[in-house]
Amino acid sequence: MVAPSVARPRPEYQFPIGQTYVYSGEWRVFNAGIATLRMEQAGRENRIVAAADAAGTVSMLYHVQDRLESLFDPSTFCSHNTTRHIEEGFRRVESNITFDYQRGKAVLDHKNIKKKESKHEEHDIPGCVTDMLSSIYYVSSLPLLPNKTYSFPINDGGATVTVMVHVEAREQVKTPAGTFNTIRIQPETSSPLLRDKGKIWIWYSDDAARVPVQMRARLSWGTLTFYLLRIEKK
Repeated sequence: MVAPSVARPRPEYQFPIGQTYVYSGEWRVFNAGIATLRMEQAGRENRIVAAADAAGTVSMLYHVQDRLESLFDPSTFCSHNTTRHIEEGFRRVESNITFDYQRGKAVLDHKNIKKKESKHEEHDIPGCVTDMLSSIYYVSSLPLLPNKTYSFPINDGGATVTVMVHVEAREQVKTPAGTFNTIRIQPETSSPLLRDKGKIWIWYSDDAARVPVQMRARLSWGTLTFYLLRIEKK
């Protein structure tokens, strides 16, 4: 059952406008590359821009050059639009999802550049949803009380699913950016198709900012971990 709406940010939460989180990725003992997350103001909306680029040995084994962008309403955290340009291995795809709340539809336009195929789909959405990219910041705006579970609807261009965020523990983690007291969370989804693809953990700094200082994905082909390198402000 889909959660009725996305909660408003907690009053003390400050959007990290103008801040870029820079991460180093590791796969086994290899440097997997660099990823960045940035939030900026775009008129009445907030824009999130993300990038991921493989590096070193991993880039020779598997090419990755991804670019993602999302726009959302900062007063409600309702997503308005999200776009992706994905280059992973031999895969080249572009997608655009527009959230049309007046019609209650998520409108997906997807192109497979290599196969020269395209598709257009529309799926029902509730009165407010978030997307995969902006959900990283949405979770940081939640209270994240120990042993609590928070749920919200998320749409990735298909059917809307409910994400349950389990607040697991407080931990101290060491990253290249420093040592942080953190809150470890694990999101899971109501969709069995997504549930079987692996597990994700995110460590947020245990302070008002709730910076995602470490992220880990345990997938069928191995574990990929991103560590915060630095925060750029401008």
